[in-house]
Amino acid sequence: MIPHRIEQTKDRLVVGMKAKMSFQTIQQETGILARQFMPRRKEVSLRIGTHVFSIQDYGKLLMKDLTSQTEFEKWVGVEVSNFDNVPKGMETFVLKAGMYAVFTYKGAMQVVSKFRQFIFQDWLPNSNYQLDARAHFEILPENYSKDLYSTEEDIWIPIREK
Repeated sequence: MIPHRIEQTKDRLVVGMKAKMSFQTIQQETGILARQFMPRRKEVSLRIGTHVFSIQDYGKLLMKDLTSQTEFEKWVGVEVSNFDNVPKGMETFVLKAGMYAVFTYKGAMQVVSKFRQFIFQDWLPNSNYQLDARAHFEILPENYSKDLYSTEEDIWIPIREK
């Protein structure tokens, strides 16, 4: 069993940038999105912490209905206390309150997809939880680097009791 924790959160306010992409294009498109946002992240005032969010918003789609070509919104942003001062070219997103299963991934980028596959195909079906229809996200440290061999991120999966 992989280590995890269950957390109940309140709404979290995010200011950032978004793009439409699919699982087929996520690697390349996320890099483009991050290169647009990260140099500008310090323009965002009223930040909470120094972490960065990487968010996947599938809308009303269920995971079982997603294919490699299904489009969804991908966000890169930072948490804020309110939306009073949003920089030009950035938008707002609310990570809805609820219960999340949180997994800390440490390792090579080439293996993170297998780690996620384990969460959805093994851990989740054998847990007391099911997916909830809210955004999935990762919390990345301020100095996050997509080092191919050594990365660390917290993966937050929206859940509810079965």
